[in-house]
Order: sequence, then structure tokens, then C-alpha cells
Amino acid sequence: MSNLAKRTVTGIFIVILIIFSVVISKYVFTGLFLLITILGLWEFYSLLEKVDIRPNKLLGTIAGAFLFISNAFVAMQLAPIEVLLINFLLVFLVFLLELYRNIPHPFTNVAFTFFGLLYVAVPFALLNYFPNPGFHPETYNYSTVLGFFFLVWVNESGAYLVGTAIGKNKLFERVSPKKTWEGTSGGGILCLITAWILGMFYKEISDVDWLIIGGIVVVLSTYGDLFESMLKRSVKCKDSGTLLPGHGGILDRFDGFIMATPFVFVYLFFIA
Repeated sequence: MSNLAKRTVTGIFIVILIIFSVVISKYVFTGLFLLITILGLWEFYSLLEKVDIRPNKLLGTIAGAFLFISNAFVAMQLAPIEVLLINFLLVFLVFLLELYRNIPHPFTNVAFTFFGLLYVAVPFALLNYFPNPGFHPETYNYSTVLGFFFLVWVNESGAYLVGTAIGKNKLFERVSPKKTWEGTSGGGILCLITAWILGMFYKEISDVDWLIIGGIVVVLSTYGDLFESMLKRSVKCKDSGTLLPGHGGILDRFDGFIMATPFVFVYLFFIA
């Protein structure tokens, strides 16, 4: 099977799995993205080990899982917001346990343990608030989170297809030699068209809000792709992992979501 065929089959499977989880239940959605958070953190820390950086892999992954779960409980109003304070204790626990690891460059290890939480766990944790950014009782508007996923998928797929077909002018050759202005522009246009269509069907937020979110996705998901490319170049890896055939790893597949999610979350919070 060619790489394109593997990429297509894997991509379709991921899309179906996420759509199913979003639509069927907020608990299924939360469970799926808890798993993705854990796998993404483990993958990130494993990448760093290739260049002799030794983050606290186990504690970082546990802390990231708790960060996700605590935000999920708050978002679903199953726990008070004060529960989030426990995450600060886990932060200091990273410092304390580093004293006993007795390995080189302790402060570098601590810094990258925290960076994994910020880069991977925080964005995925914020996804829990997308169906209910206003914290209204018993509210679960799956259309908002589903629409966000559609926008990122269209932007990434459109950029890939248009760039493959007519891409010539490099967007950021030093970091990502294959990404082109033509592909990025094509993906952006398709993303904004999709945002306009979403505004006609999903009325939980206005047409203008959908277009603004589409614009955020165009810019930030592209930067997410570039940042992850920079990360892989830094550790001299082609892919972040091998879990997803044709795509690479979790970070390869969700790099656009990781960067766009915090910005869209803030926007949704202010318009809620």
C-alpha cells in the first residue's frame, strides 16, 4: 500500500472515530482525548530522549492526564473549579522528584517536563470547554467542537492537496521544505468557505464568529504544523512517532489542533 493510501485510510479512520466520539457522548469524547493526551505526552518526551534530554516521562504523563481530567470534570460541572489548584501541586512535585533522579542537566529536564504539559496537555484539556464555554448547566453543544475539527481538517487537507498539485513557492523552507504559499492559501480559502457553510447550519454561534474562528484556524494551525516541524528537525526525526500509518505519530496528526485550540478557546470564552 502506498504512503498516500495509508495516509487516506488512517485519516478517514481518525475522522470517523472523532466524529463518533463527539456526537455520541461527552464522556466518550473525553475518554478518547484523554487517551490522545497520554499518547501525545509520551511521544513528546520520547522524542526529547533522542537528543539526551531526560524529562520526567512518567510524572509528566501522569500530571498531563490529571490536568486533562480535572479540566474535563470542571467543564462538565462534575467538580468545582478549585479542583484545578491541585495541578499546581503536581508542578512542584516535578521539582522535588528531580532531586532524587540523579541524572545530568536537572533544570533542563524539569523545563522540558513542563513544556510537554504546556504544549500537549493544556490544548487538549481546553477542548473540554468547547461544547460549553459559558458553563451553562446541562449544556453540550457538540456542533462547536465538531465545527472546529472540520475547520482544521479542511485547512490541513486543502493545504496538502493544493500544495501537492500546484505548490511552487516555499512558505518557510528552513523549517518545512514541502510547505508552500499556494498550498497554505488554498487550504485557507477552503477553510473559510467551510466556516461560512458551518455558520448556515450551526447557529449556536453567529456566522461572523464562525468566520473569525476559521481565520484563527488558518493562521494558527499552519503555525502549529511549522512548530512541530521545527521540533522534529531539532531532534533529527522525520516523524514524531509511528502509531498512525501514513501520518506518523500523535503530534504529526494533531499539531494544527494543538496550536489553534488555545486561541479558539479564548475567543469562545469571550463570546459565550
